[in-house]
Amino acid sequence: MVSGRFKSRTFRRVFKKLPGGSVKIHYEKRMPSKQKCGSCGKVLMGVLRARPYKMRTSPKTKKRPSRPYGGVLCSKCTRELIKEKIRSKK
Repeated sequence: MVSGRFKSRTFRRVFKKLPGGSVKIHYEKRMPSKQKCGSCGKVLMGVLRARPYKMRTSPKTKKRPSRPYGGVLCSKCTRELIKEKIRSKK
């Protein structure tokens, strides 16, 4: 009988084929939601979507884009923000 914590859909069910030919269900935690832009709410591109243990072991360059505000704002909002900052300096 399956443990009580696995009865809810908090854990996703993964069917694994064993060497003997039988299939067994493994329970894994679900993926986190996609990161969104802080300004417009659009889904960010180039940001790793993984569990925290995977994020710790992956390099920094895989976690977010290397431009200013990378991983916080989308490219369009970043462009607009930089334009505003330059215009306000003059």
